[in-house]
Amino acid sequence: MKKAVKHYKFINSATGYAIYYHSLDENMEAEKIKEELEKVKAQVAIKNGIYLGTVYWEEVKDDVK
Repeated sequence: MKKAVKHYKFINSATGYAIYYHSLDENMEAEKIKEELEKVKAQVAIKNGIYLGTVYWEEVKDDVK
């Protein structure tokens, strides 16, 4: 059985392009998820040489029915 995970994408708001994808355990506490996503956001901004405020994240939703 697969482990339940949530998928997130990090987007450069200047271009609108997704620049990184990340997955986290679905059973993590909401505060821990936000904390982890903020750490990853900082790493993505540094790695891509862009301003931290330019990067945002959103959960990837499956539209499969």
